[in-house]
Amino acid sequence: MSFGQGGPPQQWDPWKPHSQQPWNGGGGGAGQSPDWAALAEASEARHKRRRLLLIGGGALATVAIGTAVAVAVVSANGDDRAAGGPSSQLPGTADIPSATATAPSFAPTSAPPPLDPKEFVASAQKDKAPLSPDILFPGTQLTMGETVYRKGPTADTRDCASAAKATLPKVLNDNDCTRLIRVTYTKDGMAVTVGVAVFDTEAQATRAKQQADNKSIVKSLAGGGVKEFCDGAVCRSTTNAYGRYAYFTLAGFTDGKDVTEKDTAVFATGDDLQEFTFRQIRRRGEAQASAAANQ
Repeated sequence: MSFGQGGPPQQWDPWKPHSQQPWNGGGGGAGQSPDWAALAEASEARHKRRRLLLIGGGALATVAIGTAVAVAVVSANGDDRAAGGPSSQLPGTADIPSATATAPSFAPTSAPPPLDPKEFVASAQKDKAPLSPDILFPGTQLTMGETVYRKGPTADTRDCASAAKATLPKVLNDNDCTRLIRVTYTKDGMAVTVGVAVFDTEAQATRAKQQADNKSIVKSLAGGGVKEFCDGAVCRSTTNAYGRYAYFTLAGFTDGKDVTEKDTAVFATGDDLQEFTFRQIRRRGEAQASAAANQ
């Protein structure tokens, strides 16, 4: 009995091409039916092997991707440092000022108080600026408001009593007057003589002002085209003091007429010259105070 073409029947291998598949039927031949159980097992084995290959390949791909990302990150960090990127330009923690740092404090300073001009004309020790009639009353005229006065004769004496009248010589001598400067100004038939008595201290000048009465007057100063005035006629006089200076005015008419309360122009003339004298003495103090402050 023949068994095909001879030789033992071959074992079926599902992974081997052209291998003979077993059949459950008796004897080999075209009429035998396939072994369905064996075919199912072989198919299951193939599927399992494919899944293992896919899982293994996915794991390797994941590892490869992770490695690539890590390399890219390391490479990027390295490039930033090498190129001096923004992270390398940030200051270290020690270089960043603390939010609680306090601003530097400075000791409070204050400017020295301004020098008082009156102090420089209050005593002979400080009042060292040159003094003369032309320094105290400069120019050939003066203007007060809209009124212009022409300057007349001037005089300067160390014998204060010789340039005073009535009760004023005694007042000047009692307070040790050292100098008496006079100047006369005229306007429209009126004349006024200003007398500035100089003392060593402010206290002496203040006492002289207080001791003077309505008969304490300076001698009118005529000359240089100015007629005699207030020589026997009634005139208007004033007395005041600033610093170590006491100053007096005597105003009247150059024609010898008496001054009355209605002669407001004469009163205004005396007041103007009294105000101008005060300003000149104060300016003298201001000039010396300014010079002392700039030393």
